[in-house]
Amino acid sequence: MVTNKTADLSSLKFVTGETLLIDKPSGWTSFKVVHTIKRAINVRRVGHTGTLDPLATGLLIVLTGRNTKQMIKYQDLDKTYTGVILLGKSSPSMDTETEMTSKELPDDLSNEKIYEIRNIFLGEITQIPPMYSALKVNGRKLYHLARKGKLIKREPRKIHISKFDITAINLPKIHFEITCSKGTYIRVIVNDFGEKLGCGAVLSNLRRTKIGHYDVQDALSVNDFVSKLSASVNALKAF
Repeated sequence: MVTNKTADLSSLKFVTGETLLIDKPSGWTSFKVVHTIKRAINVRRVGHTGTLDPLATGLLIVLTGRNTKQMIKYQDLDKTYTGVILLGKSSPSMDTETEMTSKELPDDLSNEKIYEIRNIFLGEITQIPPMYSALKVNGRKLYHLARKGKLIKREPRKIHISKFDITAINLPKIHFEITCSKGTYIRVIVNDFGEKLGCGAVLSNLRRTKIGHYDVQDALSVNDFVSKLSASVNALKAF
């Protein structure tokens, strides 16, 4: 069962297994979302199907109980994101989370050039996972090493970008929508985009809107989920 914002939470069987659509807020880790839901429903087995960066918002699919066995089914789905590329900046994390340096935009920068660079990223491409990521190497998450100033070799990975729409250009900001395969780091696309333009770029906003056919419009915020669950439990007690 997939549970969205219209669901009656009093009827949920979390131990048997539920698929929850959650709209993650900015500033929360994906782990914090799972921990909050796990504590609210009091079920031991709870997990999410794909990490969102702390600054990112949007759709997080959370599985409970026996549904956690279906993790791969959801992880393999394409994802859709909207976001903002901020040109003329660079940072170790490739977003606004770490200290940024600035660089002037090229004098000859044009919309045509932006679309020309965009086309390079369509289809099957390779990218190197960023140091600031939850990817594990030898059992250690890369971001733990990055925060200690350590840099280790990462192997390039093949990914697929099926859609990369430029939705608005308001320099130095470029708004976009991307649909991509699993394992894609949008921050890396943004960083590489800026390098090809010769001015650098960081990801200044990111929202995951879809995972396969699941849409964030059908998701509950964490607070709404907890509130609705509490109201349902209280209603059952009163009955």
